[in-house]
Amino acid sequence: MGFDIAFPRPRNIAIFGRLPCRSLRVSCSFRTYHRSVSAWNARGSVNATHTSAAKQEITGTPYSELSVGVPLEIYPNEHRVALTPQNVSLLLKKGFSRVLVEKTAGLQAQFLDQQYRAAGATVVERKDIFELSDILLKVRPPVFDQEAGLVKEGSTVISFLYPSQNKEIVEALAARKANAFAMEMIPRISRAQVFDALSSMANIAGYKAVLEAANHFGRFLTGQVTAAGKIPPCKVLVIGAGVAGLSAIATARRMGAIVRGFDTRAAAREQVQSLGAEFLEVPFEESGEGGGGYAKEMSKEFIEAEMALFMEQCKDVDIVITTALIPGRPAPKLITKEMVSAMKQGSVIVDLAAETGGNCVVTKPGEVYVHEGVTIIGFTDLPSRLPTQSSTLYSNNITKFLLSIGGNGQFAIDLEDEVVRGSIVLHNGVRIPPAPRPVPPPVVAPSTAKAAEAVENRALTLGRRLQEKLLWSPPEWAPLSLWVN
Repeated sequence: MGFDIAFPRPRNIAIFGRLPCRSLRVSCSFRTYHRSVSAWNARGSVNATHTSAAKQEITGTPYSELSVGVPLEIYPNEHRVALTPQNVSLLLKKGFSRVLVEKTAGLQAQFLDQQYRAAGATVVERKDIFELSDILLKVRPPVFDQEAGLVKEGSTVISFLYPSQNKEIVEALAARKANAFAMEMIPRISRAQVFDALSSMANIAGYKAVLEAANHFGRFLTGQVTAAGKIPPCKVLVIGAGVAGLSAIATARRMGAIVRGFDTRAAAREQVQSLGAEFLEVPFEESGEGGGGYAKEMSKEFIEAEMALFMEQCKDVDIVITTALIPGRPAPKLITKEMVSAMKQGSVIVDLAAETGGNCVVTKPGEVYVHEGVTIIGFTDLPSRLPTQSSTLYSNNITKFLLSIGGNGQFAIDLEDEVVRGSIVLHNGVRIPPAPRPVPPPVVAPSTAKAAEAVENRALTLGRRLQEKLLWSPPEWAPLSLWVN
């Protein structure tokens, strides 16, 4: 089927001038597609059927039939609580039947039982928490012989879990046919940032690390010029520019210290420099980017150059804060005994990786001790040493994560959801294998193409340090303009 369209000649084309133009005929053809009303309605009903079927697959339990429980943390020196009164109100507003809170659960984090009651929570005894809670919110993993076996059968546990390190706990929860989610396994993607409890706790740990270092360091962190003489600023080296490292850098800079940062990831340079710190690097072109926002293991040549840099820095700085971690492996050893011995008397090392073995070879997890005049802090509970702030952030993370499991007033575990799949450990008592993570790039031999640039940067760095030295302790021969400007 077709027809012709005739376009008449225009009488006047002012813009383009007068051009001879004839009528233009364009031949058009088309096919007709017939769809009856009944056929169209049938198509809509098919789509509706598919949509409703998809919804039925993830239909869960209404919030109105679920009780949320928050027990007192009994792990040694743990002062945090999983849920604050503010988020108790939020969960009740969303429709949960009730929120059960164990007596004095939030006391050490400065959240009183009266505050929980005012928010609508039911304050109960410990045995009631485990017997009546359909969803159990915790900070630490359930203690194997005191909590894991008491979990209500078929319930859900959400906490830091570390399943590869706590296999007995996972097995005990599996015996109770429980669902288990590990907060530390939540994938580091944009949508999951509000659930990222690891980053929240790392932020606090970096801040607290600087405070602990300042508490054990015998001088000011900031420089001063007083009537009694000049006080040089403290020099701080932060190894690892992740969340904890950047938090430590920012805190030390605010306290007036000269800060240097090191990281194997190229993206960290601008972040370190934006906080006012000097970025250190080795003369090798090798990326340290790993999967999930973590660093990867570096080549042997890079590590040798890195260790030489750390030895040089340990001779000069007053405080070293290490934060380097590789997922699923012991913490890499970055500070050797020789480096500790080379540090000045009264220096301080804060090892934020102490819980996984430590970045310093002489770190004693959970302890503070002095090795050849250097104080080494190996606390494994730095976030818990700021319990109010830590509990507030963790409560926000775990509450938003809980509300994201399902939706529309229902708690439903959808294994197609990337965040749920990445963090789930047990589903109805069945062990779920870890979700595949992005594979880090392979370790390649470093190139010396940037050696000249590295030498130039090193010369500039040495010049800057010389100027700093002259500023705080100028010799008699130094011109005034050299150390004042």
